[in-house]
Amino acid sequence: MASSDPASNPVSKIVTACVLIIGNEILSGRTQDANLAFLAQGLNEAGIRVREARVIPDDHDVIVRTVNEVRGVFDYVFTTGGIGPTHDDITAQCVADAFGVLLGVHPQARRLLESHYPPGHLNEARLRMAMVPDGAVLLPNPISRAPGFQIGNVFVLPGVPSIMQGIFEQLKYRLAGGDKVLSRSVSCQLAEGTLAKDLAALQDRYPDVEIGSYPYFRRGDFGVTLVLRGTGRERLAAATEELKALVRRLGGDPQEGLSEG
Repeated sequence: MASSDPASNPVSKIVTACVLIIGNEILSGRTQDANLAFLAQGLNEAGIRVREARVIPDDHDVIVRTVNEVRGVFDYVFTTGGIGPTHDDITAQCVADAFGVLLGVHPQARRLLESHYPPGHLNEARLRMAMVPDGAVLLPNPISRAPGFQIGNVFVLPGVPSIMQGIFEQLKYRLAGGDKVLSRSVSCQLAEGTLAKDLAALQDRYPDVEIGSYPYFRRGDFGVTLVLRGTGRERLAAATEELKALVRRLGGDPQEGLSEG
C-alpha cells in the first residue's frame, strides 16, 4: 500500500501515479480531455510514472469509491475537474467524504478569492471554490486565484486546462519521484506481423525494457514505430541495437529517435 505522504519518504526506484478525470462532459464526448497528456508528460519529467487513468462521472458514490481505491494503490493521485462554482462541482465534497473529514471554507482560500473579485462580487456560488477538506493544503493558482488542494497523496486540480497547468507547474517541485523513464523509437516499413515473433523474443530478453508496437498509415505508406522505454540507459541502448539488427535482418531500414517519456 502506498504511503499517505510520498514526499516525506525516501525516494523509491519506481514512483507511480493515477489520474482521475472527473466529469460527465468528458464521458458524453461534449468536451475532449486535454489534461491527461500534460500530466503524464510532466509527471514523467519528475520521475513519476502514470500507471493508470480513469474517466469517471460527477457521481458522489463513484468518486468516493474510486478515490479510496486508487489512493491506497498508487504513490500519487491527481484528479481534474469538479471544483468550480456550480452545483455539479462536487469533487471537493467527495474527496472530503473519501477521507472521512468535514468540508469547509478555508480562510486563506477565501482571502484569495476576495482579492480577485471586486467588492461584493464574491457570491455564494464563487465561495464554493474556497471549500476544502479539513487538513488539506492549498495549491496556489496563478491564473484565477481559486486554489486546488492536496490531502494525503491526493492532489485535486481544476478541469480547465490552462488553470490546471498553472497549478501543476508550481506543485511539481514538491513531488518526490524515482528514476526518469527514457525512451527510444525505431521506425521501419515492415508490417507488425513480420516483426511479431522476433519482437516477442526480444521483449523476453529485456523484461526491464517496455517495448510497444505502433503501426502507422500515411499517404499510401505504412510501417511501424517501435518504442522502447526503461530507466537503465545502457540496457535501453542494448535493446535498441538488437532491435535495429532485427529490423535489418527482416529486410527493413530502421530509423531511430531518442527522447525522455
